[in-house]
Amino acid sequence: MARLVKGDKFPDFKVNTILGNQLNEGLTIKEITGGKPTMFWFLRYMGCPPCRLDVHLLTMKKPEFDAKGVNIVVVMQSKPEIVLRDMIDKTLPFHLVCDTQQELYKTLELGERKPGWRDEMTEEDKAKQRYKAGILNELGIVHGEYEGNEEQAPAWFYIDSDMTVIESHYGKYTSDMPLADEALTKIK
Repeated sequence: MARLVKGDKFPDFKVNTILGNQLNEGLTIKEITGGKPTMFWFLRYMGCPPCRLDVHLLTMKKPEFDAKGVNIVVVMQSKPEIVLRDMIDKTLPFHLVCDTQQELYKTLELGERKPGWRDEMTEEDKAKQRYKAGILNELGIVHGEYEGNEEQAPAWFYIDSDMTVIESHYGKYTSDMPLADEALTKIK
């Protein structure tokens, strides 16, 4: 499969997820979305401080997504037991897909960060990085267990109720991703 662009169908996989503080095995992406528009954040793993923070920030903004009728799904390379152990918020209000074999990452051709990626950072992305670093420092979040591919590039997808891609973004590095507030502005 090639990289997804506007108008493509999002693939329907069987996955394992964490919702609340429970493991859910063998759900399909279609079941997870429940026929509603959905935004997907593909991050690295729970031990990655900016990734863990993104999950926390999405958790805090979940009521605003609900009010607009849009689901949130996060995909990580983490094992379910590590997600449950290391979550900032002790319950997740959305599905977090545990893609330990990186099937979705590979199918959607997310790729890796390129050498020298720091030199390519935009001023906007540097500002996001400083913003996240400040919160991470304030919350005392440090790097956790390494899992999956440390150089994994992130991605973000917004799909409609029939799983057609409305917008896609393949990130170059962790700061090259929409924050929750930015994603909320994309909802029509």
